[in-house]
Amino acid sequence: MAVLLVADSAEYLVGHLRPTSEFTSLGRDALLGRDVLVRPRRFSPTLLATFPAVGGRSTIVVGSAENTGKSSVEWVLTLLHEHFHQWQTSLPDYYARADALGLARGDTTGQWMLSYPFPYDSAPVQRAVQALATSLALGDTLEAVAQQREALRRVLSPDDARYLEFQLWQEGVARYLEIAVAEAASRADEPSEAFRRLPDYESYSDVAKRLRRRLESELAELSLGKARRVAFYPIGAALAALLERSGGKWKEGYQQHLFALPSP
Repeated sequence: MAVLLVADSAEYLVGHLRPTSEFTSLGRDALLGRDVLVRPRRFSPTLLATFPAVGGRSTIVVGSAENTGKSSVEWVLTLLHEHFHQWQTSLPDYYARADALGLARGDTTGQWMLSYPFPYDSAPVQRAVQALATSLALGDTLEAVAQQREALRRVLSPDDARYLEFQLWQEGVARYLEIAVAEAASRADEPSEAFRRLPDYESYSDVAKRLRRRLESELAELSLGKARRVAFYPIGAALAALLERSGGKWKEGYQQHLFALPSP
C-alpha cells in the first residue's frame, strides 16, 4: 500500500517497495511499523488520486483530511477506495486487457480512462441512464434493473458500452467498497483512543448510514449531462450493492472478468 502523503511543504512516502533517489529517510515510524521517506513537495496538497507517481509504481497520492475536505473517518475510507484501485491495477494483465478494450484511440498515457468521449449530452443516453439510476434508487427487483441496464446498452455504440462497463467495474465498485468497509468497521473493534479523540471523529456506523443516504440521493438526482463520468460511480456502487444483496457469487468472478460486472 504505497502512499505519498502531501503536506504543505513536503511529501512523505510510506510502503513503497522501490523509492526513488530524491527521497531521504526519516527512520521507522513506531505507529506505522514502516520506514518513512520525505522529499520537497511536488504535488498539490488537495490531491487524492492513484497513479504511478513514484518510480513508475501505483501510488496513492493524498493530502491530509483537512486539505482534501474530508472528515478523518471519510478520509480513511477514501484511502481504502484508492487502495482498491491499487489492487485492481495489480491484477494479471490489467493493462493489456484495458488496452484490448480498444478505447485508447492512440493515447498511451492512460488518460483515455478519464477523457473518453462518452455521449454524455445525448438525450436518449441521458434518459436511459436516468431510468437505470431511478430503478436502482427505488430498490427495484433484479429483473427490472437488468431490463433498464439492457435498455441503456441498446442506445450505446459498442465502444461506448465497453467504456460504461469499464467505469462501473472500476470506479463503481470502488465507491461501493467505501460503504462496505464502513459497515464492516462498525461491527469490528472500536478505533484507537487517539483516533476517537480527533475533533471531527464520528462512528463508522454513522458514516456508513450517511454514505447509504448519499448514494440514494445521488441516484435520485443524477444528471448525466452535469455529472459526466462521475455519474458512473453511484450507478456502479448501487449495482454492486444489489449484486451483494442477491446472494450471488459475483465477487468470486470479479478479478477473472475484468471490466464487466455481471447483470443482476
